[in-house]
Amino acid sequence: MSKATIKQVAAEADVSTATVSRVLNDNGYVSPEVKERVFAAIAKLNYQPSAIARSLKQDKTFMIGVIAPDISNPYFMGISRGIEDVVGPEGFQLLFCSSDEAPEKETRLLQLLHEKRVDAIVLATSGGSAAAIDALIGNGQRIVLIDRRLEAGGETPALDLVAEDNASCAYDLTRALLDDGHVRIGIVNGLTRVSTGRERLEGVLRALKERGVEDKLLLYSGDFSTEGGMRAVRRFLREKERPTAIVSLNNRMSHGVLLELVRGGLRIPGDMAVASFGEVEAGQLLKEPRLYYVDQAPYEMGLRAGEILLRRIRGENGAHEPANEIFRHEIKQMH
Repeated sequence: MSKATIKQVAAEADVSTATVSRVLNDNGYVSPEVKERVFAAIAKLNYQPSAIARSLKQDKTFMIGVIAPDISNPYFMGISRGIEDVVGPEGFQLLFCSSDEAPEKETRLLQLLHEKRVDAIVLATSGGSAAAIDALIGNGQRIVLIDRRLEAGGETPALDLVAEDNASCAYDLTRALLDDGHVRIGIVNGLTRVSTGRERLEGVLRALKERGVEDKLLLYSGDFSTEGGMRAVRRFLREKERPTAIVSLNNRMSHGVLLELVRGGLRIPGDMAVASFGEVEAGQLLKEPRLYYVDQAPYEMGLRAGEILLRRIRGENGAHEPANEIFRHEIKQMH
């Protein structure tokens, strides 16, 4: 059975196609009696409006692309939920993509979303895609950065950014362990090609240097994964002089740290104290872990990103400087 067309609906309702269009788009006055005839014709013919045709006419697809390094990470899920709660009531849908921390894949996803004519892209970059971003912006694509900055250099103009004060939070997190008397500390860092990896390490090193113990640190460069946290612990435990505490600079790596410590029979914090950039739910299963963590606010960050998206899509405040929203979080301890 062939699909009904707008012309058939118009003929059934005895109105023009322009009137049917006004009813469907709620644009312009149409009398209640005529609206009733149009809706009756739509129901009778089971007419399905073309989303593609509507988007071409309105110059909008009502789709927003979201590219995250790992969409299964609760942190990025929280951000996405915040965005959705803002843009959803305005009729926008989200398209989720995971770059897997791979710059080449991120570049392909950026191009794909642009070809799909999404109204905007929210990007937590894995690094290395500045040239692709520059080209898309030149073609009119709206891009809002979340969590991560673009790498320095290049000609890419400043973009809207919603991120954390990574260096300050990592500094405070490390200070919490130093204040407890720990001197030899293992650091599990993420990818340094990514701004979060660089900035958080900067904060840790500043705290250690202030105490004059930077020469006692053990540094493991991970990949923001659970497995990376596990590998870091195995390496630290092979050291002749083990660390007495571990700072893990990402919630996924922190999960791996806790898993490996528990599997190895170590008590937390008796045998090894742990501090995490981001809360780790698994820590609640431990008995009095006294786990320090940065109390992140991904949902609130998503809400702010959603507000910026709507403003850009609507063309509001177009002449203003790009938004630069930086969240500073508290250090808390899990008891």
